[in-house]
Amino acid sequence: MTSEPAVKSRGPIGRALGVRVLATGSYLPEQIVTNEDLAALGCDSEWIVRRTGIQQRRKGAANEATSDMAYQASLAAMAQAGITAEQIDLIIVATMTPDYPTPSTACELQRRLGAVAPAMDINAACAGFMYACVTAAQFIRAGNSRVALVVGADMMSRTVNPDDKKTYPLFGDGAGATILVADDSPDGVTASGILAYQLGSEGCGGEMLCIPAGGSRKPLTPEAYAAGEQFLRMDGRGVFKWAVRVFEESAQDVLDAVGLRADQVDLILLHQANQRIIDSAVADLHVPAEKVFVNLDRYGNTSAASIPLALDEALRGGQIRRGDLVLLCGFGAGLAWGTALWRW
Repeated sequence: MTSEPAVKSRGPIGRALGVRVLATGSYLPEQIVTNEDLAALGCDSEWIVRRTGIQQRRKGAANEATSDMAYQASLAAMAQAGITAEQIDLIIVATMTPDYPTPSTACELQRRLGAVAPAMDINAACAGFMYACVTAAQFIRAGNSRVALVVGADMMSRTVNPDDKKTYPLFGDGAGATILVADDSPDGVTASGILAYQLGSEGCGGEMLCIPAGGSRKPLTPEAYAAGEQFLRMDGRGVFKWAVRVFEESAQDVLDAVGLRADQVDLILLHQANQRIIDSAVADLHVPAEKVFVNLDRYGNTSAASIPLALDEALRGGQIRRGDLVLLCGFGAGLAWGTALWRW
């Protein structure tokens, strides 16, 4: 595997003002898996904490699927917003662990909610929620959606090999949901929404974080299954270097686009992949630690669920208030990323 993509691409800057997060919700499976629990599999508890900052993660029940988690998170967000399924006119689910290859997990969610709405999945792995949010925001901006349900949900425990002692401890299961609506503020000066965003991809680094078998390129044959090619494979060092670089560059691009400095941001919320990635990424922006939200110590890397889970927790904890500037960034397999500066 390559150490880092040879081609470095910078995506264009977009904006989506006039879009407000009406409510959030989350769901985490009941089972807590601690580092000590993983010691039975031969994983080193001290190494996990030292190299990642993760102390525990959640694991879905055997009869639980991604859509089940998405459903519970959606109900929580809908209850907070005080809306019914009939009012939802767009459903987007960001996931890399769908219930089935088809139908989409979004359609499964639509059926269970009883909503009458178009529904689609977006697979940008750990950047998926950012892609889904921007997509929904554009629907709202265009007047084609009034109440959009955007969910990030992943059952990552099903994708990692228990025999891979360096990768297995990193991931957990969960779901987070947001309700997006149009902001009624009369102008762009005070309206909530995405002041600037950048979506990007570097497919030349795709092999750094991939599941080799199970698709049309390489079906999951008995031979591929025996070789463990149905599991996620990761070049940890290469992904680390790439993630730090892409956050620094994209965050600066987004801030420059609106003429703001990093110290003017009220809260930074990165994909919760690794504490060392978070520390290294924000160090170059000279942002104090209290402005950086972290919950990966309790949940691990939940892929597309990472950012909406953190958003829900930060909002419930009073760390985000109306009018705050929140910098969000998701990055992962693809390789893909999405960074956005949101005025709450």
